[in-house]
Amino acid sequence: MINPLNTNLDIQKSETSKIENVDFENLAFGRTFTDHMFVCDFIDGKWQQPKIMPYQAMTFEPSARVFHYGQAVFEGMKAYKDNAGKIWLFRPEANHKRINISSARLAMPEFPKDYFFAGLETLLKMDKEWIQPGIGNSLYIRPFVIATEPAISASPASTYRFMIICSPAKAYYSGKVRVLFAEKYSRSADGGVGFAKAAGNYAAQFYPTSLAQEKGYQQIIWTDAHTHEYLEEAGTMNIFFRIDDRLVTAPTSDRILDGITRKSIIQLAEDNDVTVEIRRVPVTEIKEAARNGSLKEIFGAGTAAVVSPISAFEHGNEVFEIPDLENSYASKFKKQLQDIQHNLSEDKHGWRHEVK
Repeated sequence: MINPLNTNLDIQKSETSKIENVDFENLAFGRTFTDHMFVCDFIDGKWQQPKIMPYQAMTFEPSARVFHYGQAVFEGMKAYKDNAGKIWLFRPEANHKRINISSARLAMPEFPKDYFFAGLETLLKMDKEWIQPGIGNSLYIRPFVIATEPAISASPASTYRFMIICSPAKAYYSGKVRVLFAEKYSRSADGGVGFAKAAGNYAAQFYPTSLAQEKGYQQIIWTDAHTHEYLEEAGTMNIFFRIDDRLVTAPTSDRILDGITRKSIIQLAEDNDVTVEIRRVPVTEIKEAARNGSLKEIFGAGTAAVVSPISAFEHGNEVFEIPDLENSYASKFKKQLQDIQHNLSEDKHGWRHEVK
């Protein structure tokens, strides 16, 4: 475990708190932010002294490379508070590893592990009152890196800023989600950056997703860029299909994000003696399973979404409604996952990380 005291942090505490003005029962996701943020700059080939300061606007040159060449990556994490007031993270080392994988793909410097944990844990302790206890409540954590060098030549930047901001959160999606299977647009391609949490991946999804939303769908399940015959992942979630009592999901690749919630669901399924098939998932197989009744459920999994049941999908102008299912895998694994995250059950895989 990293000891935050081993890293010299420059801490500037906010003189006042915004928390009294926050209605925690009516939160719009990602629009309310805590009192402090973590900042660390990369200059002259090395990361400088990390800082925690009051959450505030920042000034950048109009020529900062992030605005022109898209060098920006991020992560999504959550902190939880149990009934005793202890703060827990869920598999944070996987998030640190993944943001560095994303950074490397965009020719950005990796961020040191001791800085990451020192900054994150100190920030959470300073803003601990923003973490509400109870299932469904969490503090969403957004680490990110941007290129800050003021230059518009098409090459990697020489200066960067690593930051962490936090936002109190409830459910990302309320109720069930309706999805459209992609037939024209693609999220990513072989050899690209689909496996990275690059900001541009999400920007490129907004237009086709807006078209889907005009038809009454919240999300797109993306298909392979070559043939559009195989289902891969949704815009904000990895996807699972339950066919009879088997759980099927696409393998990770350089097109598909290696989701931490995805990996956790796979492990929980195996713990519950549920057969998991990690393989390519043909659109035709899912449509036929929906027709013959063997498709029992579809659900998405992600840090923000946790586990989101899908109630219908459309492909080729055909709409398939998925009946409600008692004792669904989605509800079962969501409860097991949240019980681990909130310190309500055994953590036999060592996923919980206490912030002391």
